[in-house]
This record gives sequence, C-alpha cells and structure tokens, in this order.
Amino acid sequence: MIEVDVKGLSCPIPVVKTKKAMEENPKATISVLVDSNVAKENVTRLAESKKYSVKVEEAGAEEVKLVLKPSA
Repeated sequence: MIEVDVKGLSCPIPVVKTKKAMEENPKATISVLVDSNVAKENVTRLAESKKYSVKVEEAGAEEVKLVLKPSA
C-alpha cells in the first residue's frame, strides 16, 4: 500500500500529491492521511472521478485516513 501524508498541507497540495501517487502506482491501493475537512472532501472527489473506491477511517483526534482502491 502506498501512503501519502498530507497533514498540515493546504489545498491544492493534498490533491496534487494524491494524483501523483495515483499516476505513479495505477493499480495500487493508496492511503492518504489528511487533517482537514477540505482536503478530505477534495481528495475524495478526485478519487471518485478517477474511479477509485474511498473508505474513510478515523486515524486520530484530527486525522482521517482515506483508503483509495482502484476499480478492477
């Protein structure tokens, strides 16, 4: 699993880093750590537009882990 840590970064950086990971690893499951609602929403929107399934997991008090799986 590829892990992208974008905590503390403001948009569009989380989306750019996630998109880069998707392009470099098209068949891999990607875990994205975010700490803002805006980043969570934007990364989720990107993933869905690229046909990834998105699973949201709480990772801590302020952190959320998005698990992005490419469609088969």
